[in-house]
Amino acid sequence: MIVTGSQLVAEVLLAHGVDTVFGYPGGAALNMYDTLYMYRDRIRHVMSAHEQGASHAADGYSRATGKTGVVLATSGPGATNLVTGLATAYMDSIPMIAITCNVPDSLIGRDAFQEICITGVAMPITKHTFFVNRIENLQEVLMNAFRIANSGRKGPVLIDITKDVTAAEIEYVPMDPMPLNAPPAFTEEQVKEVAKMINISERPILYFGGGVTSCNAGDEVRQFIEKVDMPATHTLMAAGIIGYDDPRCLGMLGMHGSIAANRAIDRADLIIALGARFSDRVALNPNRFGKKANKIQIDIDASELNKNVQLDIGVTADVKEFLRALMPHLKQKDHHEWVTQSTEWRKKTGDIKSQDAQLHPSEIIESVCNLTDKETIYVTDVGQHQMWAAQYLHHEHTSHFLTSGGLGTMGYGYGAAIGAQVGCPDKRVIHFTGDGSFHMNLNECCTAVSEKLPVITIIMNNQVLGMVYQWQTAFYGSRYSSTDPGRATNFPKLAEAFGGKGYSASTPQEFEEVFKKALQENGPVWIDCAIAKNERVLPMIPSGGTIEDMIIG
Repeated sequence: MIVTGSQLVAEVLLAHGVDTVFGYPGGAALNMYDTLYMYRDRIRHVMSAHEQGASHAADGYSRATGKTGVVLATSGPGATNLVTGLATAYMDSIPMIAITCNVPDSLIGRDAFQEICITGVAMPITKHTFFVNRIENLQEVLMNAFRIANSGRKGPVLIDITKDVTAAEIEYVPMDPMPLNAPPAFTEEQVKEVAKMINISERPILYFGGGVTSCNAGDEVRQFIEKVDMPATHTLMAAGIIGYDDPRCLGMLGMHGSIAANRAIDRADLIIALGARFSDRVALNPNRFGKKANKIQIDIDASELNKNVQLDIGVTADVKEFLRALMPHLKQKDHHEWVTQSTEWRKKTGDIKSQDAQLHPSEIIESVCNLTDKETIYVTDVGQHQMWAAQYLHHEHTSHFLTSGGLGTMGYGYGAAIGAQVGCPDKRVIHFTGDGSFHMNLNECCTAVSEKLPVITIIMNNQVLGMVYQWQTAFYGSRYSSTDPGRATNFPKLAEAFGGKGYSASTPQEFEEVFKKALQENGPVWIDCAIAKNERVLPMIPSGGTIEDMIIG
């Protein structure tokens, strides 16, 4: 059949199972939006308040559903507003397709109104960028984009299409999606070498990250832990793969990780890293990280091997496939003494609270956990509240904890929560944020109102930029440079101005009462929670430090 370029885009999206697109219209994208109007019964378009919010929504949609998120923007500032969202998805390996519409090909390179070389801008923060100025290339580019986004280490791909291509016509022949690239091959010798090192270890520990989530290897990881009988620790991106009640689970590792996890890494004789990259928030001092241990790393991205920490064995492989090959070569082990010791360290990690406050972060999170079910999706922004959520939430699904790990994007949360709620309408979405992060993209409330999305936003409001304030307290002589801005935002009234509901709470009893009310609402709700300025995220290991430098209280 004969279709326009815009219709071809819609057809290819449908062929790849896409039924939702996030975006914001503009002049260069008018043909695309006219087509979306015609396809509105098959493709839902969610209009954001700002393109950054749309990009985070596509990201959150992808994380929550396991599908490829799609975001659409116009040329110039519309395209550049996607940059932070693309970088966020890139750092966390989230599959996403960004489609931007540029000025007509005849105006490219002439500094036309709202012209920008977005492919050049986005190249370092995407897996690939495409520029399409010939309709003959459009279908192949679109199909390649989905293949690239989902092959190997996943990530975002950007396609920039000139306006004349979106209007041109071509014969469209439907095609099946391209097969994904085969994962890297590994050898039997590598499997046996890894198995031998694991079988002779006496104090092994598993350290796993977001790569386990990406390849859906949760079952294999749990079987691996049980057979080797070892404690396990995880990155921020892998919270929920093993249950918090599992005695072998030591919690998160690194700067704000648990005492037990950091101590076990320090005492282990073998560290097995699966789908994790030894980032600077985990291996704060690479030369002294796990200094008594041999180190094995299995990762689908060869560039991650020996990048941050020197390995004894490094294997480029899909974690799920490698574990399946490894399991028959492993002996059933009994490391009772080692696991018991790790468990005892875990018991000594208490709740560290400010003594002069009525409402503590742990109490807020405990109430939320008690009043919601296991299918609840939690989304965070970035800062102290993010670490408290990672420490205290007891969720059991990695796709139910959405956060910006690699880029650390303040303002990520509301857009991501909207995307998650759109993708999972039958699940409750709770958005944790701080007053600093929330001020960045709270305008997306209008999107939640328009779409009638019952996202509950819990604002941990200490009226400062909490994480930076904490660092200034500890390391900069309490010189609070630009972290105590004296803002007087009335969040409940602002929520109502947007068309949502707003509540405030300053005690555990007040919070529980208003949270129960929020659960009954059919649209967005904000709860402003007053917490103390001196609440800190603890434990904490300063940058470049080791467990000997850990600040506990």
